[in-house]
Amino acid sequence: MTSTPLDRKGLLFGASAYVIWGLFPLLMHALIPAGALEITAQRAVWSLVVCLVIVTFVRGWQRLRVVLGNRRAFWTLALAAVLIAANWLIYVFAVVTDRVASASLGYYINPLVTVALGVLVLGERLRRMQLVAVSIAAAAVAVIGFEMGELPWISLALALSFGFYGLIKKRVGASVDAITGLTVETLVLFPFAVAVLVWMGLGDRLTFGSRGSEGLGLHHDLLLMFSGVATVGALLLFAAGAARLPLNITGLLQYIAPTMMFMLAVWHFHEPMPAGRWIGFGLVWVALVFITVDSWRAWSRRGNPDEEPEFAENV
Repeated sequence: MTSTPLDRKGLLFGASAYVIWGLFPLLMHALIPAGALEITAQRAVWSLVVCLVIVTFVRGWQRLRVVLGNRRAFWTLALAAVLIAANWLIYVFAVVTDRVASASLGYYINPLVTVALGVLVLGERLRRMQLVAVSIAAAAVAVIGFEMGELPWISLALALSFGFYGLIKKRVGASVDAITGLTVETLVLFPFAVAVLVWMGLGDRLTFGSRGSEGLGLHHDLLLMFSGVATVGALLLFAAGAARLPLNITGLLQYIAPTMMFMLAVWHFHEPMPAGRWIGFGLVWVALVFITVDSWRAWSRRGNPDEEPEFAENV
């Protein structure tokens, strides 16, 4: 494909979104001593605030009303909201409990889980290289689980929740734009998030607005609020990039985030990486090579730059 300024802008938008997602562990870790439950609730609340500001700015209230009035679209997005809330909660829990490497593994295996879900849920057939990739990924999970002495549940839960989230989002398709969809999802989560925050506040467990012995102050509160800005901002950058780039390029960009997370886990947070875990990650990377080559070949054979390759979207 011939390079154009528009393509370069799309690459900048898409790469920026994944870089932001890759840096999320730093933001989530900076929010400690807030726990995973409070951070997730605050993220939902402030994401909604940002979404409503953007909806007002782009005059998207009519689109929002249409989706809210469409029972099928609304309940589909409500289910997506449950899945993304679970994904956020598990992800933040992984970061604040020093398991960033486990989180990165979850997003590494997400494309492989998406392929598996296509077979199990949609009845798709696996091509040979896809079968090899999924088999290698299963072996990697087994190796890492053996090394850990337990099932790597954080990685699997992140991959499965995000895989099902992508599957659900595809049901609404292009009929719901990114900001409208996220606004509906955060609207669904809002009352539950507020209930959690009120419950934590009554129990004196809320860090937002706290000025106690831990030295929390306005900086901490602003960071909690910024989690919503970063969440919505990354999604909009991704949407802008995906609209300008062939989806095979978008699919390759998705590996930026887990790679940055893995690097942070090893070199910034200094998480232990025994030999067995390195072997497991190595097997995952081999599996990703197979699935990437297969997706690229399938896309090339179609000869249609606008047709979607079999990569998973990160949102």
